[in-house]
Amino acid sequence: MNEKISIIIPVYNLEKYIKRTVESVLKQTYTNIEVIIVDDGSSDKSWKIIQEIAYGNRRIIPIHQKNG
Repeated sequence: MNEKISIIIPVYNLEKYIKRTVESVLKQTYTNIEVIIVDDGSSDKSWKIIQEIAYGNRRIIPIHQKNG
């Protein structure tokens, strides 16, 4: 089984936890994944951290939207 798995991580004001969460996902033994991180208009530094994590990592897809 070599199918790509999409993992969606919703984020709202989680600057303390987002980096550790994404690192944990990326450390899994199954590596054919894409990690879609959806920031729902956070008012803290979550979006900045997401951008830093995604920079240079093609498996991470950052999405920023207004709070819904």
